[in-house]
Amino acid sequence: MIIKIKKKSDIPSSEITPEDVYINRRKFLGASAGIGAAAFLGCGAADTDSDAADAESQDLEPTSWEDITTYNNFYEFGASDKEAPARRSHTLVTKPWTIKVDGLCAKPADYQLEDFIKPSTIEDRVYRFRCVEAWSMVIPWRGFPLADAIARAEPDPGAKYVAFETLWDPEQMPERRWKPRIGWPYREGLRLDEAMHPLALMVTGLHGRTLPNQNGAPLRLIVPWKYGFKSIKSIVRMTFTEDEPPTTWATQSPAEYGFYSNVNPNVNHPRWSQETERVVDSSRLFNRRIDTLFLNGYADEVAHLYEGMDLRKYF
Repeated sequence: MIIKIKKKSDIPSSEITPEDVYINRRKFLGASAGIGAAAFLGCGAADTDSDAADAESQDLEPTSWEDITTYNNFYEFGASDKEAPARRSHTLVTKPWTIKVDGLCAKPADYQLEDFIKPSTIEDRVYRFRCVEAWSMVIPWRGFPLADAIARAEPDPGAKYVAFETLWDPEQMPERRWKPRIGWPYREGLRLDEAMHPLALMVTGLHGRTLPNQNGAPLRLIVPWKYGFKSIKSIVRMTFTEDEPPTTWATQSPAEYGFYSNVNPNVNHPRWSQETERVVDSSRLFNRRIDTLFLNGYADEVAHLYEGMDLRKYF
């Protein structure tokens, strides 16, 4: 059975299947998204009809558990290769786990993980995942809407952004000497309207299992229309601010990594093209490349957030 998902934010749990079934089915994800939105956003889509046709042809299989859990960026546990986090992140202690909520909100608090999550809001969602390094996966995540966590904190009217921090513990993280200028802990942030969008997900698992350490246990963020580095791992703090918060890669290399970091095939990284992406699949002898979709295939749902913005300037 081929499931065509027209609204990525409306994937019911009844359509989430076990891993062995996932791997043997082809699913269509995001192919009919609004590529034409690139035109009014100034992103240079010259032929939206052909773009849409290309998107329709990109049936994608969900990535295997093995590939998702052994091909990772998690620099606190290794920057030398993608397999290092899987080998080294066993040192991360995820119980107990505290999330500090502070800043411009009515209900700041230090939450234990089990109190931060409402089991009744846990959902299964299948999302494209696109890395700025031009590789991609299709991942079945399990989690709850970021909007639920934000609503619990009751942000003040003056709060315009939400910032996040990853755990930083040099005793647990063996790659602590790598790029010391990065300024640990790892930081990310979103505009508040982005964070409140139904697609933004706080993740606690994948493929129906508990989230592994190398994938950001016990709690990470997924913002599927943005490059993967925006989806911060192992979150210990959420802060509401009036001003745009500093984020790790935008601070480290602002010419390469902007605050918004929306997937956009028409805005290249200074050192490589973003027009295509390599699909991670270790079962294939040769790498497969596909066209990169504007906003990672979620334009129908999220393009309105950037109406009137020059996405070449605010990249």
